[in-house]
Amino acid sequence: MSSVHTFYADAVLFDMDGTLTDSIAAVEAAWGKVAKDIGQDPAYVIAATHGKRAVDNLAQFKPSIKSHEMDAEVQQFEETILFFADAYRIHGPGSAVPSHPISSPLSPLSSGETTPELVMSPVNSLPPSRTSSFAALDSRRPSFASRLNGRLAMSAVPEASIYDERLVDNPILEQDEDMLTFQPEAKKHCMEAWQIEATSVDRAVRILPGVRKMIDSIPKGRYAVATSGAKTYAHGCMTRVGIVPPEVTITADDKRLKAGKPAPDPFLLAARELGYTASNCVVFEDSPSGIRAGLASGATVIAVCTSHERKQIEHIGAHFVIENMESVGCEPCEDGRLRFTVHL
Repeated sequence: MSSVHTFYADAVLFDMDGTLTDSIAAVEAAWGKVAKDIGQDPAYVIAATHGKRAVDNLAQFKPSIKSHEMDAEVQQFEETILFFADAYRIHGPGSAVPSHPISSPLSPLSSGETTPELVMSPVNSLPPSRTSSFAALDSRRPSFASRLNGRLAMSAVPEASIYDERLVDNPILEQDEDMLTFQPEAKKHCMEAWQIEATSVDRAVRILPGVRKMIDSIPKGRYAVATSGAKTYAHGCMTRVGIVPPEVTITADDKRLKAGKPAPDPFLLAARELGYTASNCVVFEDSPSGIRAGLASGATVIAVCTSHERKQIEHIGAHFVIENMESVGCEPCEDGRLRFTVHL
């Protein structure tokens, strides 16, 4: 039986991936690649990393990275995520379909690393912490394993057309996008097997249901984003789906943070930067670690079942558990507060 609940708050603190955007397929591919590089089971690494900062995950799984190298490693990893997200549209079959301009870092093209096998091995694996790559999209996003067998036999597979040779080792800025058109006679470059595979699967970033309406209903300066992604990834994901990163966007590489989720620090900092106390804010989250961070901050937590099955997050303690943001309404009140209506 459905029910309607109403409450009031001063501001909204959004997680990003799995809450505002869906880049899970690209993120899983990138962590699967890390797993392959270090000889770990991709299922284990993917399950262990969701909702946590890349810096913390890389420190755990690649302890050989020195502290002064970490910022560069995080940026390279996040550029790899965005490469997986964009490869189908820019280098693969999706390039023939008109789409809205998005930015596309290409620096991973120069990597000499191999493709991961994203096989969920039942041996020595953690159970997957979320619905892998969103079940509804599975038919459009085949696993690495299903496409990789033939490709790994190729040490370097020619020939992916690159539009301009000078772009190969440099991130493409959004304003450069209009330069990028396929030139059949352009000089061709070799791509590694993982990059070739990336071009054959659509892992594009997508905006999640109800997000646009929710953001548009909140007055400017009354919402923030607090994400476990660093700036490259966070801003890249949001701009790809038409979300303008709010002025207060707390990313994992913010030096003011002493700890990431599940610690409450990101949400506490976001609320403080907005000029409110976290206990008077609403947190939207999708991951167990993020839900715990929101609860620890004292905020009212709304958990969305966009990346995890309900049974995986409903016991954590969120005040409300909903399918997606279409179940929540927000409207400003005359007294300045925000009125939320939750349909359960």
